[in-house]
Amino acid sequence: MADMDLREQGRDVHGNTIHTDQRLFMQLLAFGNCPDPTPLISALSSSDLKAALYVDVNDPQGVALVAAHASPDFFVTDLRDFLNNSAFSSGRLKPEYTMFGRSYSIGYEADLDHVLMQRPVQRLLNPQAPWAVWYPVRRKGGFAQLPDEEQRDILSEHGRLGAAFASRNHGQDIRLACYGMDKYDNDFVIGLVGADLFPLSAMVQAMRKTRQTSEFLDNLGPFFIGKAVWQSTLPDSVEP
Repeated sequence: MADMDLREQGRDVHGNTIHTDQRLFMQLLAFGNCPDPTPLISALSSSDLKAALYVDVNDPQGVALVAAHASPDFFVTDLRDFLNNSAFSSGRLKPEYTMFGRSYSIGYEADLDHVLMQRPVQRLLNPQAPWAVWYPVRRKGGFAQLPDEEQRDILSEHGRLGAAFASRNHGQDIRLACYGMDKYDNDFVIGLVGADLFPLSAMVQAMRKTRQTSEFLDNLGPFFIGKAVWQSTLPDSVEP
């Protein structure tokens, strides 16, 4: 059996295939029983986490933490220790909202480091984009059976719509794959971030009309909707 190439793939400006083994992992953890986020903010401010803390629009005692790191080990070591030995330990985890995914390339990106490592963190930590809508997605199995060209056309429709919203500063997305890393067997985690909530809601509404959503999605949600009350400083780079 031929060796499998599990590297992320893109194409440089000359059309040559490029590869990288680097990708970013991100996790959302939601908590209840946190009426005052001040102790959480204090703990985060003293940490080295690359993260954002949101207050939950649908739970007056709810918050969510989204953390990013290049290594999955971080989430079962440093982040685990931080959560168990800080003000977060008094919160009530809401596991139905837990989301965990990895950045991925489509195959045409010219700057893989930016797309996979820098851009998701820049969007997560952008102080001009405090509002966020996070949700998991699972496609129907029939999508994978479509010819590659038809899949690309369906995804292009979705991508063009997202790009149109972004070009008008209505919001941007963070797209993560979560195959085999989600207890509900979802395929993707999507984060929509922006300056205001309504454009993000309008983006979700507009996506309902695309062929991917209307024909080939098996499940969306649950949705976490919140506004950032703390974001770590944007780093110059994301270290492996």
